[in-house]
Amino acid sequence: MTELHPDLRENVRLLGELLGDSIRKYPGQACFDLIEEIRAAAKADRRQESGSGQRLVNLLSQLSDDQMLPVTRAFSQFLNLANIAEQYHGIRRKQGHQADLMVESLGELFQRLTAGNISPEELHRRVTDLSIEFVLTAHPTEVTRRTLILKYDEISNGLAQLDHDDLLPVERDEVVSRLRQLVAEAWHTDEIRYNRPTAVDEAKWGFAVIENSLWQALPRFLRSLDQSLLDATGEGLPIDAAPMKIASWMGGDRDGNPNVTHEVSREVFWLGRWMAADLFLRDIQTLRAELSMWEANDAVKAEAGDTREPYRAILGQLRERLLRTRDWAEACVNGEPADSNGILFENEDLIRPLRLCYDSLAECGLGDIANGLLLDTLRRAHCFGLPLVRLDIRQEAGRHAEAVGEIVRDLGLGDYEQWSETERQAFLLRELQGRRPLIPRHWQPSDNVREVLDTCEVVAQQTPEALGSYVISMASQPSDVLSVILLLRESGMQNPMRVVPLFETLDDLTGAPDTMRALFEVEWYRDYCRGRQEVMIGYSDSAKDAGQMMAAWAQYQAQEALTDVAGEFGVHLTLFHGRGGTVGRGGGPANRAILSQPPGSVNGSFRITEQGEMIRFKFGLPKLAEKSLTLYATAVIEATLAPPPAPEQGWRDMMDWLTERSLKAYRAVVREHPDFVTYFRQATPEQALGKLALGSRPARRKPTGGVESLRAIPWIFAWTQMRMMLPSWLGSDVALREAAEAGHEPLLREMMERWPFFQTYVDMLEMVLAKADLRIASYYEEILVDPELRHLGEDLRERLAGCIRHVKALKQQDELLLDEPVFAHSLRVRNPYTDPLHYLQAELLRRDRESEGQGKVPELVERALKVTMAGIAAGMRNTG
Repeated sequence: MTELHPDLRENVRLLGELLGDSIRKYPGQACFDLIEEIRAAAKADRRQESGSGQRLVNLLSQLSDDQMLPVTRAFSQFLNLANIAEQYHGIRRKQGHQADLMVESLGELFQRLTAGNISPEELHRRVTDLSIEFVLTAHPTEVTRRTLILKYDEISNGLAQLDHDDLLPVERDEVVSRLRQLVAEAWHTDEIRYNRPTAVDEAKWGFAVIENSLWQALPRFLRSLDQSLLDATGEGLPIDAAPMKIASWMGGDRDGNPNVTHEVSREVFWLGRWMAADLFLRDIQTLRAELSMWEANDAVKAEAGDTREPYRAILGQLRERLLRTRDWAEACVNGEPADSNGILFENEDLIRPLRLCYDSLAECGLGDIANGLLLDTLRRAHCFGLPLVRLDIRQEAGRHAEAVGEIVRDLGLGDYEQWSETERQAFLLRELQGRRPLIPRHWQPSDNVREVLDTCEVVAQQTPEALGSYVISMASQPSDVLSVILLLRESGMQNPMRVVPLFETLDDLTGAPDTMRALFEVEWYRDYCRGRQEVMIGYSDSAKDAGQMMAAWAQYQAQEALTDVAGEFGVHLTLFHGRGGTVGRGGGPANRAILSQPPGSVNGSFRITEQGEMIRFKFGLPKLAEKSLTLYATAVIEATLAPPPAPEQGWRDMMDWLTERSLKAYRAVVREHPDFVTYFRQATPEQALGKLALGSRPARRKPTGGVESLRAIPWIFAWTQMRMMLPSWLGSDVALREAAEAGHEPLLREMMERWPFFQTYVDMLEMVLAKADLRIASYYEEILVDPELRHLGEDLRERLAGCIRHVKALKQQDELLLDEPVFAHSLRVRNPYTDPLHYLQAELLRRDRESEGQGKVPELVERALKVTMAGIAAGMRNTG
């Protein structure tokens, strides 16, 4: 059995002891002893010692309401501290542990590619043209308060200090003393939000990730890329190359979120400019201190005037404009009169003086100086720019149809929403090719339509560098795209914005190629998109609609067909992957996922959402972010230059055979079983999730309705909390069982060995099955579900157990995760801490529901229930 690395184990032990010290001081020794007794019982239960399970349940069920909160908080905090230790271990300086081997370096990849007949010229061209964009989203899955995240980051810094081998005893004691203080601060900080964050709060959190991590990580990554490219091809990365960019949905995603309005989006645009000005000001202050030299070329001397320190003079002028820009943005945010004279608004206003200084230093033989902080600042100017992030706008297709319909109706042209798709397209193209304004001057639209038009107007006022994509959710027809372009144009949009259909459901994915073909056949549209098209693939809703196996295959086939259609019309396609952190939302190791995409679909460009807690796990620390950027870059470059072979016809036929069965089995339960929704609501904490103030967006698209109205994140969150993990395996169990019965396992093993897509699918399924726990799911049912519904739970658990057996048989192994021993051991280490939280959550849900029936829920019960949700999410390392 693989153990935790000794250094990791030591850090977990140290942080656990410091937490124990805090608990002994408050609430006291008696509480500490009770927690230790519960922990010992949980460990014994996992070892399956006689009577241990009943002992653990008895201990927990006898807790009074006032004992519940400190016990749940203790286990939850330990899991958060274990996460910090694991996260730091992945980037620690000391060598000789598996984390060092997880990410192939850029240099190693380039060597491998050039050895595989990729010419240096082709490698340089492809890397130079690389376009990878991370879209930070505010999906409500980050359960940890920002207050605690800042403390956890400092704890991680403390662990890094302890790694230095040359610490004096007194220095080590100082670091441990600081860690003790931070752990105590965390213990005495309420981990639960009581006020739901606003969309602007979420945007500020996204900006903080850039300020605290990506601002440092991105230039360091680009230095590494530059050097590796130089070593491999003899030529480095151009200064103006921006292979990595950051976009955001925070403050722009209004799909199903009435809290995101045009005022919110406008404020987020201003806040981004304030934050960018502030960050660039810090760089310029340091550069002014560094660039004290007098040698300069004629261009710099002409710009600086008569001075002995020309670089400082130019940077001083830039500083003044940045100060004006920051003051202007702050006044705009505060609703005060804002003076825009002399501000920096276009990116070129920032880049030009920096490039002037850079070129001059290089010409004067001072390249070492030019390639220091000045180059980093130039890289930041190209990657982040004055807007800081590119804001995406997302809106549901029906809202645009409603807006166009109201305009058409007011003009007396008919009922747009009753027109056929052909009639809609003809009208939209006629208007787009014409020159007259469409919207009447003094027209008074409905509130809904006014909001859509006001949003378009806010977008039209931005520079191109401030805008990402306009994403249309629930897109299914060409008119969905054309209507957005028309509304943007009517609002004053001068520069064509990327308009991106999002294909989410199974039917939408299937119809996506025909929709895009119909668009590409329109000459006007091809001119509009200038040979480039972005299409978003929805992972969450397709999995909720059709089950994970069917969704994964539909996504794969849609990407293949879209790539072919774009190629047919000479259009460069960028696929935008709407992945989440969990397998049920398309999650999993990023490099494996990218390398398993259809050949040709990753053509030097890649866009992906990063949401909630995954932003912290991937980009929360500068070194962690640098590692994540490297991982994505290596995968996208390899998938572009050395894509996997296309699947053989026999494998495709097998996937069709499997998914036909998985889809039918999944929908038979989720859509057709009369007791399923009732069972789901009783067995899981789904109804209680609304009490967690996770994000600005409601959990449901509609206030009432069944599973179909529930957003994909709480759908998965609820099943994860009680360890059934149903969305990620339901349907696959039947498909794999029938495949085994039909003698197809040899073919499936061949597919696993030779087809990255299928291998990744099976590995992700194995990972989620390892997180499932039949005993815990059974306990929730025993405590919470009406006896007449338990037959459904028993059937689902039998199917889960069967799925586990079939995956082990397929992989020809006696237990799960034999190929991932470190991850498997991490799960085993966490179990004695997550188990009590599960048992407590079931008990708290029972008390909560009983109290609701009596009209009053005790505050301690409700607080403890929220803490169990946060703690289990920490233990599982994901929520939704």
